[in-house]
Amino acid sequence: MNTSRKTAMLVGALFLTAMVTSITGGALIEPLLNAPQGLVTLPANQTQLVSGVLLELINAIAVVGIAVMMFPILKKRTEALALGYVAVRIIEALMQIVSDVIPLSLLTFSQGYIIAGTPDVAAFQAVGALWIAARAQLVGTMLGIFFSLGALLFYSALNRSGLVPRWLSIWGLAGAVPILTWNLSGMFGIDLSAGMLLALPIILNEIVLGIWLILKGFEPSAFASGSAKQLQAELV
Repeated sequence: MNTSRKTAMLVGALFLTAMVTSITGGALIEPLLNAPQGLVTLPANQTQLVSGVLLELINAIAVVGIAVMMFPILKKRTEALALGYVAVRIIEALMQIVSDVIPLSLLTFSQGYIIAGTPDVAAFQAVGALWIAARAQLVGTMLGIFFSLGALLFYSALNRSGLVPRWLSIWGLAGAVPILTWNLSGMFGIDLSAGMLLALPIILNEIVLGIWLILKGFEPSAFASGSAKQLQAELV
């Protein structure tokens, strides 16, 4: 098995890992933060909260891993897009890390509050609500914007390089636009009630892409040109 085939399999596995850990991690964390009196009950649900944070941190590692592993391949065809993709995914990962510091900090804050027996519940809830709102902005808006920008760069590079079937890269480009629109609308206070449906095309696309790369690898035709042959020689 040559290096390019191994890279395709690893990148495919990372796409699936990122998708599963992102969705599962959020599903574990958000109900705890948004529940009535959720801050008070965080210590009782520490295992669930920490598990969700760890999953989201794995997602952050996975997205950077995808960009780093794809960079040597993409830069031979479109270096500007490859560099932009790496930069955007690093920013996305950093935002993910910051958003995960918040629930851990709230857990510590809640534990200290319970131990101290502080009577000022209103102040406690106000501070907690502020930090939860900050996480909501990061997870619900900023992460989505940088995710979709990264998707536009990545699928543009794939479409230009021919590393995957054209229908798959065009699907990714088309799927990135609705989720970018959804998150940009949120910044301007426009509520799109069907927001999650707008994310469905890119979610399905990345699942299919991950499976495709694991089973099929990169398209052999992408290595047919002279520059691609040189790239393949360097990767083997």
